[in-house]
Amino acid sequence: MSLFKWGGSRLFDWEFSKILFQLAFYTSIIGVFLFVVDFGFDKSQQVQIWFNTFYFVVIGLGILATALRYVERQKQIKRAVVIFDAVTILVTLMILYAHFFGEEAHRHLSFLYNDNWVKFAIILTFVREFSEQEINYKKTLLNPAQLFIASFLGIILVGSLLLMLPNATHNGISFLDALFTSTSAVCVTGLIVVDTGSYFTVFGQSIILCLIQAGGIGILTVASYFSYFFKGGASYENQLTLSDMTGSKKLGEVFATLRRILVITFSIELVAALLIYLSMDNNLFASFFQRFFFSVFHAVSAFCNAGFSTLPNSLYETGFRYNYTLQVVIIAAFVLGGLGFPIVVNIIKYLKYFVLRKLFFLTGEEKKYRPWVLNLNSRITLITTISLTVLGTILFYFNEYDNTLAEHQGIGKVVTALFGAATPRTAGFNSVDMAALEFSTIMMIFLLMWVGASPASTGGGIKTNTFAIATLNFLSLAKGKAKIEVFRREIAEISVRRAFAVIALSLLVIGTGIMLISVFDSEKKLLDIAFECFSAYSTVGLSLGITANLSAASKFVIIAVMFIGRISMLTLLIAVFKKVKQKNYRYPVEELTIN
Repeated sequence: MSLFKWGGSRLFDWEFSKILFQLAFYTSIIGVFLFVVDFGFDKSQQVQIWFNTFYFVVIGLGILATALRYVERQKQIKRAVVIFDAVTILVTLMILYAHFFGEEAHRHLSFLYNDNWVKFAIILTFVREFSEQEINYKKTLLNPAQLFIASFLGIILVGSLLLMLPNATHNGISFLDALFTSTSAVCVTGLIVVDTGSYFTVFGQSIILCLIQAGGIGILTVASYFSYFFKGGASYENQLTLSDMTGSKKLGEVFATLRRILVITFSIELVAALLIYLSMDNNLFASFFQRFFFSVFHAVSAFCNAGFSTLPNSLYETGFRYNYTLQVVIIAAFVLGGLGFPIVVNIIKYLKYFVLRKLFFLTGEEKKYRPWVLNLNSRITLITTISLTVLGTILFYFNEYDNTLAEHQGIGKVVTALFGAATPRTAGFNSVDMAALEFSTIMMIFLLMWVGASPASTGGGIKTNTFAIATLNFLSLAKGKAKIEVFRREIAEISVRRAFAVIALSLLVIGTGIMLISVFDSEKKLLDIAFECFSAYSTVGLSLGITANLSAASKFVIIAVMFIGRISMLTLLIAVFKKVKQKNYRYPVEELTIN
C-alpha cells in the first residue's frame, strides 16, 4: 500500500511539474508579446499597470520553473548552466526587490527601478523556457535548404510587422516599405527606401538592429545553440540537419562550431563598438545613450556586412567623413565578417601555432616539420581577398585622386580609397559621394560587388572562392591541364561544378532583375538600374540614389533579388528540386564543341 501511495505521489509530482513548465513557457510567450505591444503602442496608465502585473507573474513562474528543474533533474547539470541560472535569478530578484520596495527605500538599487529592467527579465525568462522545449527538425518535412529559407522568410515577415508598429516610426510606414526595410536588414543588404536615422524611432532602429543580427548569424544558429547549452544534448536528426547548415565535417563538432560562431560574432562586435565609441567626438551626440547606441548599431551593421547607418549620408556625413580612425575600425569589422567564420577560426589557429613556434624555438627535425595549419580554403580566400582589396584600392586612389578624394589629404586619401575598395565587398557603407564617382570607378565597383565576400560569412556575392576557382580554371585550360591544382592540392570536381553553377545563376537573377525594373521604371538610367540589381543580389547596399524613387513593382523585384542573393539561387534550387538517388552506372562520355 505504501508503494502504491509513493508511486501515486511521484505521478502527481510529475504531472504538477509538467503543468508548471508548460504554464511558464506559454506565459513567457504572452509576456514577449506584451513586451512588443508595450514598446509599439501608447497605452493608458491603467493598461500599463495590468501589463506590469502580468510581467511579475511571468517572472515568478520562470524562477519557480527553473528551481523545480534542479530538484527533479537526475543527470548532472553543466557548471555554465548553473552559473547562468544563478546570475539570472539573482538579477531578477534584485529587479523585483527594487520595484516592490520602492526607489526611495533602496537608493542603492535605484538604477534597477526602471520598467525596462522588468522587460529585460521577461526576455531572459522566455529564452530560458524556450530553450527547454523539445524541438526536432524533421528532414522528411523540410530539408536543411528549405528550413534555412523558411527561417529567413519568417524573420522577414515578423520584422515587417514589427516595423509597422506605431511607435517604431515617427509618421507611420506602408507595408511595402516595411517589407523592403525588413528584407534589407535580414538579408544584410543595406538598401533603404526611407532614412533609417530620421524616419525610425529608437525602438524602430532597435528592431532593425535585431533583424541585422538575426540575419547575419542566423536565428537557427542562436536558437539551436541555446537549446543545446541548457539541455546538454540534441537529437541525432537535429545534429544532422545543423551539420548540413553549418558545414561541419564531423557530427560531433556541430555545437562546437555554433559556439565558435557566437563567440567570434559577439567578441568582434563588442570590441568594434568600444573602438567606435572611443573614436567619436562627444560633441556630435546629445547624450551618452546616443553615442552608445550609434557605436553598437554600426559595430553590428559593419560585422554583419549590412551597411545600415543611422546617419543620412552614411559615413559621408559632415563630422564623420574625416574621421579616419572610425573608418579603419569599420573596415576591420566588415572585413572580418566578410572572411567567414571557418576562415577566422583557422586564422586564429594559425596565429596560435605561429606564436608558439616563435616563442619556443624549434631545432633540428622539429623545425623542418611544418604542419598544414592554414588550410587550402583559408589560403585561397585570403589571397583572393587581399588581391582584390589591394588592386581595388590602387585603382580607386588613382581614378578618384582629383575627384571624390580631392577633399582629403595625405593618409586620408589612402584610408578613403581603401574604404571605397573594401566596402563594395558587401559592406555597403560609403565615405564618398557615390553619385560623383568616375565611370571607370563604378565599373570596378560592379566587379567587386559581384564577387562579394567569402563563403560561410555574413556577406553575399558569388563569393571569393567561386571567383578564384573560375580564375584557376581559366589558367588550367590555357595550360592544357585536365585538373585544377594549387598549393599541391587538387580542387574537387564538385567544387568546380558548384562554382560555375553559382556564377551562371547569379548572372541569370541579376539580368532578370535589370530587365524587369527597366520595364517597370523605364525612365531610370540603365547604369543606375544595373548598379541597384548588382548591389541587391550581392547584399551590398550601395546605390546611385534611385532606391527610394522606385515604383512598387520594382521594389518587389529588388526585395526578391535581395532575398535570392542572401540565400543563393543554388540553395533555392536545392530546396525546390527533389534529390535523386545516385545510380551505379555511367553513360559513355562525349566531348561537346565549345568554341
